[in-house]
Parts: sequence; structure tokens; C-alpha cells
Amino acid sequence: MLSEKLCKAFNAQINAELWSAYLYLSMSMDAAARGQKGVANWFKIQFQEEQAHAEIMMNHVLSRGNEVKLAPIDAVQTEWKNALEAFRDTLVHEKKVTSLITALYELAIEEKDYPAQNMLKWFIDEQVEEEESAQEIIDQLDAVEDNKYGLLMIDKELATRVFNVPSPLAKGE
Repeated sequence: MLSEKLCKAFNAQINAELWSAYLYLSMSMDAAARGQKGVANWFKIQFQEEQAHAEIMMNHVLSRGNEVKLAPIDAVQTEWKNALEAFRDTLVHEKKVTSLITALYELAIEEKDYPAQNMLKWFIDEQVEEEESAQEIIDQLDAVEDNKYGLLMIDKELATRVFNVPSPLAKGE
């Protein structure tokens, strides 16, 4: 079983992951309303990934004999000036998520919970990829500035992103 302290922290992180999913769905809808189907696709995939992250954590909590307690999801922002602003907000948000996961990992170390540490190591690696991906898109959008052809090309590239089931779910964990 997870300790009471660690279980409470996992439940808070599950809620944070679901809030993240909601945020990315909002970003997707905003981009779709601006006619940026590729950007909308990128954020919709991000929405699916965040849901999967919550599911991985819920499965872990349940497999350890604890309860998942879902909390209300707070409201999220619904409009961004442009894709660049949305991706800048994404990077800030992913850095915040990295700090939350790191704190959860540190608690797992403090509680000497090795299975939790092992599972959270995957999330730490995933967060490096999340931040890198957002930064790469920011760099591309900065490079083209307001060049409509450049923005169109980036939008087309982002339209090719597909959802890949995260490895802990693929393994049935």
C-alpha cells in the first residue's frame, strides 16, 4: 500500500494531470476556432496524453490497494492571442508539471516507496520530452514570426502528430 501521505500526493497529481488535459483541450479548441487545424491537432494529442498520464497514475494507486479520489477541475484559460502565445504558455505549464512530478518523486524517496519511484522515473523522462517539444515549436514559430507561409508550414507539420499510447499503459500497468 501507498502511505497516506503519498496516496494524497498521487491523488493531487492525478487531478493536476486531468486539469492539464482540460487546458490542452481548451488550447485545441482555440486553435481550431482560428482555423489552425495542425495546432489544434497537436494540442488535442496533448490532451489525450495528459488523460493517459492520469490513467497511469490512477492504475498505480489502485494497484497498490489505495483509492483514487477525483476532485473538481478548476476552470482554464480559453483564448490565446496566437499559437506562439499558446505554446509559450505550454512550456511554462510543462515546467510547472515537471516540478510537481519531481516533488512527488522526492516524496516517494522520503517514504522509501520503490515501486512509486520506479513508475515516477518514467514521468520524469517524459517531462524532459514535453518541455523539449514545446521549446522546439516555440523556436520554429519565433523563426517565422508573422510569415503566413511559414505559419502554414508549421501548422501542416503539427497536423501529422499522432497519439501513441504511453509505454506504462501499453504494458497494461
